Amino acid sequence: METLEHVIAAHPFFTGLEPHYLEPLVSCASNMRFQAGTYIFKVGGEANEFYLIRAGRVALEVIAPQQKPIIVSTLDKGEILGWSWLLPPYKWKFDARAIEDTRAIALDAKCLRTKCEQNHDLGYELLKRFAQIVDRRLEATRLQLLDVYTVR
Repeated sequence: METLEHVIAAHPFFTGLEPHYLEPLVSCASNMRFQAGTYIFKVGGEANEFYLIRAGRVALEVIAPQQKPIIVSTLDKGEILGWSWLLPPYKWKFDARAIEDTRAIALDAKCLRTKCEQNHDLGYELLKRFAQIVDRRLEATRLQLLDVYTVR
């Protein structure tokens, strides 16, 4: 049986993380399951967690008036869902919907923000990792926009 500590340590987001940072993460973590079609969070809701996707697929969506949801990005096993918990006002900027049955580790953001205030080194480690995720996703969005708006 896998422990939360083992699952978190093995997740690609935490590759190379010093082992002493695992205990505070584990103390804020819980296993979650979402059935296909379930909304994990909705835009404007309180961003009180983030997720390590263990299995399944999740769509990040935006809603345009009188339109169907537009999928901005699809996240798979090994990816992170949610960074709105990092910055006030801690509100979701997108909807997230499981498009397949999904298993994830939820990390309680209030708990984690407290741990990061108590241990700034932990906070810096997390911030560096999230900055890389934000950078990769912005680059992917840039490439999508170039593809959509390039004259052919």
